[in-house]
Amino acid sequence: MNARPWYREPWPWLLMLAPAAALVGGAVTLWLAVSSADGLVADDYYKRGLAINKELGREREAERLGIAANVRLGAGVLRVDLSGAAPVALFVQLVHATRAGHDQRLRLARVAPGTYECELAPLPAGRWRLILEDPRGQWRIVKEGL
Repeated sequence: MNARPWYREPWPWLLMLAPAAALVGGAVTLWLAVSSADGLVADDYYKRGLAINKELGREREAERLGIAANVRLGAGVLRVDLSGAAPVALFVQLVHATRAGHDQRLRLARVAPGTYECELAPLPAGRWRLILEDPRGQWRIVKEGL
């Protein structure tokens, strides 16, 4: 009986298939981890933690002053109806829940008493948080799930 060389037998190749697939899968996973940024992790988490009380104080100030906002997203327009205050302009920060690259900061001009608006490009799909602030930074209103 003539013995064939090992590389001509199917069993060594079948046994090497699982470790080879694990190496390829690990390499792909490593490439994905290195090439894509994690939008959920903040670089300055400690500073953000220290600033939370200040931000909550600004939200309480808006409640104390009786300031309320009704936000409407129309075709290319962001409109805010504000009651309880009348600043010259408003600043709006649109924050995407998972992708910081989509975040926007806008200035809304007063178009009528209590009404502010600005142009708005179509927003990518996802959960949005709207932070509405006065120009002096004394109060703010947060709206979730736009």
